[in-house]
Amino acid sequence: MMEDEKNFPAEVELDVRQLACPLPILRAKKSLADMTSGQVLRIVATDKGSPNDFIDFCKKTGNELLSSTEAGGEFMFLIRRR
Repeated sequence: MMEDEKNFPAEVELDVRQLACPLPILRAKKSLADMTSGQVLRIVATDKGSPNDFIDFCKKTGNELLSSTEAGGEFMFLIRRR
């Protein structure tokens, strides 16, 4: 478990590995819509563009990007629903 995950435990997990843009964002949007305000979504993606995509997505939607990390070609994001 990474340090961020201890600070912000995720209520919902989303695996979008092997999916290309825009699918990771669309799946995250759908997951967040089913969550309540303040809950945390953990996303694992492999799309190299996903870090910028999730930064832009959070700015546009008002959800909070708690962390964005990369390890071994996988990107992990923690997003708190607005």
